[in-house]
Amino acid sequence: MFKGSNVALITPFKNNRLDEEAYIKLIHFHIDNGTNGLVPAGTTGESPTLSHDEHQRVIDLCIKESNGKIPVIAGTGSNSTEEAISLTTHAEKAGANGALIVTPYYNKPTQEGLYQHYKAINDKCGIPIIIYNIPGRSVIDMSVDTMARLYELKNIVGVKDATGDLDRVNQTLKKMGKEFIQLTGNDDNVFEFNKRGGVGTISVTANIAPKLCSDFQRFSKSDNDNEIKEAERLDKILQPVHHSMFVESNPSPVKYAAKLLGLCDDNVRLPLVKVTETTKEIVKKALLSAKLI
Repeated sequence: MFKGSNVALITPFKNNRLDEEAYIKLIHFHIDNGTNGLVPAGTTGESPTLSHDEHQRVIDLCIKESNGKIPVIAGTGSNSTEEAISLTTHAEKAGANGALIVTPYYNKPTQEGLYQHYKAINDKCGIPIIIYNIPGRSVIDMSVDTMARLYELKNIVGVKDATGDLDRVNQTLKKMGKEFIQLTGNDDNVFEFNKRGGVGTISVTANIAPKLCSDFQRFSKSDNDNEIKEAERLDKILQPVHHSMFVESNPSPVKYAAKLLGLCDDNVRLPLVKVTETTKEIVKKALLSAKLI
């Protein structure tokens, strides 16, 4: 169920409030352009600055508007285990197909602490859980051995790997086998990630290039030589776009790109700020090179 191009949805704001009209427009933009899955209220959706009510509303709207057409993997992580349980159980009741749960940031739990955090959430819910391992933002790195322990639990089904270490794909595949879902959180390494056994991505770039990203994903997993060549061609087109999305802290660049495409405003919540003029030029150049504008 969870494979291909899954978009880490941005959360549009107007006057510092959730812009529901723009958000609904975004959801249908993805359904119409071949996105394989929607990931609302993740960190790209600025979940740390969403109120509890906003967080739930973003998930509820996504489930309602997608109406079962493509899977919804709700972002329900927190550095508070109790809050993560609350958000995950809400997402399950709302009808989410799965939950993406980030490793607790700032607390710096041990590997045993990580295990107990996810186990506590697992024990309170009944939907598939994808571990989001992103040491660059959460400081801690979940080991393959810890993930293997968690995979023995009923709801843990895979990982969004944002370590940037491609050897992890091989190690995880060897330890857990093909049934453990491996999605990359790094748009720029997805081709090699898929070659090594990954099945897709949870993507920032897909916010503004959904068809390119979904087509690339489909071709990258093909056994047909011509389709692999097409995946290589699309990867070259997408690389400058991937790079431009991370010139400044995510999601400020992708929100500016979304504004250029007329999808939503580029407002972000403090402590994030809008991108600089220099970054705007980099983003524009990348979108032009990919013929997105």
